Amino acid sequence: MRDVYVIGIGITSFGRLEYPLSEIAAYPAMMAMKDCGIRKIDHLYVSNMGGGRLNHQTGLASAVVDTLSLTPAGAELIENGPASGASAIKTGFMAVASGMHDVVLVTGAERMREVNNLEATEFVATLTHPLAEYIYGVTLPSLAGMFTRLYMDKYGVTERHLAMVAVKNQDNALLNPFAHLHEKITIEAILDSPEAMTNNPYVSEPLRFFDMCPVSDGGACVILASKEVAQKVNRPKVRLAGVGQATDTHAVHERENPTDLLAVRRAAELSMKMAGVKPSDVSVAELHDAFTILEIVESEEVGFFKKGEGHKALERGDTRIGGKIPINTSGGLKGKGHPVGATGIGQAHEIVTQLRGEAKKRQVKDAKVGFTCNFGGFGNNVVCLTFIREDGP
Repeated sequence: MRDVYVIGIGITSFGRLEYPLSEIAAYPAMMAMKDCGIRKIDHLYVSNMGGGRLNHQTGLASAVVDTLSLTPAGAELIENGPASGASAIKTGFMAVASGMHDVVLVTGAERMREVNNLEATEFVATLTHPLAEYIYGVTLPSLAGMFTRLYMDKYGVTERHLAMVAVKNQDNALLNPFAHLHEKITIEAILDSPEAMTNNPYVSEPLRFFDMCPVSDGGACVILASKEVAQKVNRPKVRLAGVGQATDTHAVHERENPTDLLAVRRAAELSMKMAGVKPSDVSVAELHDAFTILEIVESEEVGFFKKGEGHKALERGDTRIGGKIPINTSGGLKGKGHPVGATGIGQAHEIVTQLRGEAKKRQVKDAKVGFTCNFGGFGNNVVCLTFIREDGP
């Protein structure tokens, strides 16, 4: 298996974008090609979840390859719910590692704000089990609310811990020009003040408004290449060293322990084993915090902290920039935004930016190993990626 490198990256602002879906996917691809100076692409992988339903756009990969004037390169769509982006990167990784292609472009996009928040919530709810959950009105926020209550009862997590995640990640987003939310929030304003219930009402108790990620448009891109190609590109060398994917039961109630995210645990183990690193080696991580509870729990499942102690690490400041293991320096889904088909690639964009030393005010000092966790459904299809900076030629 050949080594695979990230040689180019690009990203749009996350938020509301008044462009066709194909252009949202094409713009970061043009940035990535400019970043590495390469125009010859062997194959394109395009990640998207909602184009057909939300934007009346199918055949998105065909539209994107033509928009970029990259025909006759092959192109195809990858869909794995909110984990579509990392799944597309995994597919591109396999194409280069196998020797089938030398240079592949992986771009993801979503235009979710074309519909209102209720419609967007219902669209995402189609990820749930069609017979055991969806037909009874189950949504992702409702699953997250039940999961959070169980976790609170079992491990002592409180609403204050959830608010600490929200404040940390929106603070990080303030340092990211591409982030959706550039709004300073405080624990006092969203939890302790007399106006807290107005400013931060319950959405799916015990989860409040500021425990949820925003609905976002956006796109992101990475270009993957063989070592031979990467050596000719004048960019810091970042190797995609580990890829892991795992699944869990589709219906959440069928899990033996409903507070375990086994797919996260297994995908992280596979990714780090392939890369030859341990959780303690990771310098910076992007974890899928569609709901604030998920950052806490994923930080445990991937091995950064012991089970039930993620909130204690949060209290110590371990997950802040400058802490033991900075998490979601981009702002995460909570602050940067969550255009579902682009999210996993957006996570990779942040990690590569950090490993290159190009993150400016949010830069993690001496970042060497980066990790991402892209969470599909409610933990039923998860993809984790491990990146390593290589010094020298």
